[in-house]
Amino acid sequence: MTSSIAFKSFTGLRHSSAEPPKLQTQVPTISLLNHCHRRLQMTASKSSPKIQNRNLRVAVIGGGPAGGAAADTLAKGGIETYLIKRKLDNCKPCGGAIPLCMVGEFDLPMDIIDRKVTKMKMISPSNIAVDIGKTLKPHEYIGMVRREVLDSYLRERAANNGANVINGFLWGQQVILENGHTKGRQRTAPYVLRYTEYNGKVGGAGQKNTLEVDAVIGADGANSRVAKSIGAGDYDYAIAFQERIRIPDDKMVYYENLAERYVGDDVSPDFYGWVFPKCDHVAVGSGTVTHKGDIKKLQLATRNRAKDKILEGNIIRVEAHPIPEHPRPRRLLDRVALVGDAAGYVTKCSGEGIYFAAKSGRMCAEAIVEGSENGKRMVDESDLRNYLEKWDKTYWPTYKVLDVLQKVFYRSNPAREAFVEMCADEYVQKMTFDSYLYKRVGTWESSGRFEVDFQYHWKLDGMHLERR
Repeated sequence: MTSSIAFKSFTGLRHSSAEPPKLQTQVPTISLLNHCHRRLQMTASKSSPKIQNRNLRVAVIGGGPAGGAAADTLAKGGIETYLIKRKLDNCKPCGGAIPLCMVGEFDLPMDIIDRKVTKMKMISPSNIAVDIGKTLKPHEYIGMVRREVLDSYLRERAANNGANVINGFLWGQQVILENGHTKGRQRTAPYVLRYTEYNGKVGGAGQKNTLEVDAVIGADGANSRVAKSIGAGDYDYAIAFQERIRIPDDKMVYYENLAERYVGDDVSPDFYGWVFPKCDHVAVGSGTVTHKGDIKKLQLATRNRAKDKILEGNIIRVEAHPIPEHPRPRRLLDRVALVGDAAGYVTKCSGEGIYFAAKSGRMCAEAIVEGSENGKRMVDESDLRNYLEKWDKTYWPTYKVLDVLQKVFYRSNPAREAFVEMCADEYVQKMTFDSYLYKRVGTWESSGRFEVDFQYHWKLDGMHLERR
């Protein structure tokens, strides 16, 4: 298949830019040079100043997979770690699918995985269903989790390894911007975080506290306050709407190890609808970028497409949340870095974000641990930039491939029909599952013309996809 695709600029890539915690009322001021000069004058960590009488102090803002993985890695690496998360019992809206490689990489216990999906139905606009999963090996599966369970586990593990987990809301961060540069900071001056802590001791209003840290990891989601504080810029986003529905036991048997994905203009003009199994219920949802105002109508269409299989079900929770469509223009400034949804790391086509959130959190934390020599030295922007460069080199092809696939196959019902038909091919299934389960992609061209090298080729003729 060869097709010319008009790309929107992928603006997120290559851009950036010993005593206990104490109250800080003023920090010394010094203006930084422009971006180019900053890069030339960065100091390697090995020559960065040693920290006296304490270890490097880092705050992780947000407690999802990105924040939990970052805090765990930092704490184990000798960093004095603070994880600030509002509503530790929050139930994050999410489809909850994780790839097999995440289970091993992050040493996840089996009891937090609700279902092991080994079958998926791709259902076309005309309701033609294609079963995929024939190429899976006996040990392979897609894990289905509830975010309230996964996130809590990752935070608790970080706490057990030494991280200070705070139930709090960040409302102030002393990072003053003008023309894209920080002002009023020395190279090693602390960041002053102001937050309200909800510890149950001072009533519902909480207690206002202040914390000084040497670096900040923003893992606080699509509406990130940390991103706003560093002038990270905006991004396009999709809205995902999901209902958790408890269905009768005899119908739940059907979804024991099966997930469904519906495509068509009725369920989404630019994404898809889904039914994913959870522990004792199913998650039914849909998403869109272009028709956010119609999301409830699209959700109703998804529910109607699946109605025979979820009949007599009771809605137990309604959820909605934004999904970033591309990385932010800036993901790094000074000693503040963004990870997960805050950075914009959700993939196109599949809408996957859990693995990439956790992976980016870990990679950012690893760069800080390495640059600080396990917390003994100060870090600077060059240390955090190592994380960004490694991330882009590793995952840029994945994001590009999935972006093109979404543009090709989600743009019309005829293209979606062809996509579902193509999914019946075992070679296509193997490539798709290998890409998802182990984060490997097919071939690509960097020119803006994309070609997937299947066992045979496909020809896109207008809106119709045909075998050559």
